[in-house]
Parts: sequence; structure tokens; C-alpha cells
Amino acid sequence: MAEGGAPEKAFPVSWEELHRTGKALAWRLVDVGPFEGIIGITRGGLVPAAIVARELAIRVVDTVCVTTYGTDSSDDKKRGDLRIVKPPSVGGDGEGWLIVDDLVDTGVTARAVRALLPKAHFATIYAKPAGRPLVDTFVTEVSQDTWIYFPWDLEQRPVEPIATQRPRP
Repeated sequence: MAEGGAPEKAFPVSWEELHRTGKALAWRLVDVGPFEGIIGITRGGLVPAAIVARELAIRVVDTVCVTTYGTDSSDDKKRGDLRIVKPPSVGGDGEGWLIVDDLVDTGVTARAVRALLPKAHFATIYAKPAGRPLVDTFVTEVSQDTWIYFPWDLEQRPVEPIATQRPRP
């Protein structure tokens, strides 16, 4: 995000687009497996993990619950300290498992989860340059100064055109 908290670029994602891109992620993973199961990173990775689990016919789905943003709804864009709220129930180094998240941004969450399961295959739908080296598979790269608004963050409402949202020099 830019100085002052506003994102430089907004990238809204609809439910249909998330489903389509989640399915594209599954296509990229189909020949990488088979996997013993999926570990979705909460909260953002839950929907992509469900889509990938369905497409790859994986029935075992676990979670790792991580928080790096505020703990109440008013702080969802303010970074805080990383906490593993619930580790995955998978033992060992993660060999044969698939970790799924919606986005790798700065890599803070990815590093923490990789430390828990270093041999798991890590996949995300979106990747920003700072975090991209930490994932094995992703579908779409976006610039570091882009804020992705996932469908659970949105509601339909009128919006001004991009050109009118930016100050003119």
C-alpha cells in the first residue's frame, strides 16, 4: 500500500473470476501431484483450497491459521506481528502435501508456513514480486503496489472511473 494507507492500484476480483483462476491453479497442479492432502492458509486460502481440492479430487483438507493483520475487523489492512493461531495437524516436513493460499504478498506468511512444512508444494492464485520466489506454483502476478480486493471484501456499489480517482498533475 502507498504512504497514508491507500493502495496505489486496486484490483477487484469477483467470485466468478476467483473460481476460474482457482480452477486454472488446479490445472497447473494436476501433474505435480498426487498430494496426500491440502493445507489452506486461513482465511484467504480457504476458498481457493476448496476449489483446488474439488478439481484434484482431494478429500483431506487441513488448515494453518495465520494472522499478520489486525485481529479485529477495523484493522484488516494494518500489518501486525505474525502469529500462528493454529498449526496444521500434518506431521513431518510436509512432503506430499499441498499448501494453498489466495496471495503471496511480502512473503511473511509464506516464510512462516514454509518453516513449518518445508517440503510441501506451495501454490497461490496471485503472487507479488516480493513473495513470488517463496511459492512453487501461481497463476497471476500483480505489481507490489496493487491491493487485491477479494470477493469477500466487496459489495456491489457504484464506483468512479479510474481516471477521476487519480489526482491530475
